[in-house]
Amino acid sequence: MNMKLPFFTALMLFVFTHSSHAQLKATPVCPTFSIDILDGSVNKLYPKMGLGEIKTRFPCYTSIVEVPSDSACAGIFFKDKGLYFYTDRNYIEATENYKGNMIPALMGADRKSLFSTLGNPRIKDAGWEAYQMQYGTLVLYFSPAGKINKVQISNKSAETLKLCN
Repeated sequence: MNMKLPFFTALMLFVFTHSSHAQLKATPVCPTFSIDILDGSVNKLYPKMGLGEIKTRFPCYTSIVEVPSDSACAGIFFKDKGLYFYTDRNYIEATENYKGNMIPALMGADRKSLFSTLGNPRIKDAGWEAYQMQYGTLVLYFSPAGKINKVQISNKSAETLKLCN
């Protein structure tokens, strides 16, 4: 009788029984992000929402800071998608790396084209403009070429808005 066959069979049985105990973990999947500039929300989540609600709706976050400190603001962050919820400061930020929809499509828009959509800014600077919105404040940042490269939505007024570094 060939001794290799029973040994090989026993070895395969051992491998299959031990590998069947491994845990399978599903990768969290988020719906497509959709920023509504005029409503001041991301998929109907607003800047005043807490960490728990954002985590439940968007489980694919890349990092989370639950308690603010001198080195970090509290929030839930989707760095791979260019989207940041600063929950302790009540604002949402989308960077030029933002992956999702934006209505109206402001990312990359020319600074000179904003009046027809947003009117005059409440506060204006060389690198940014703040607009008074029904929900609070919209802050738009511009590249040296005058194109929008960052959007911040807050339920606070321009005078009380505190941003993270």
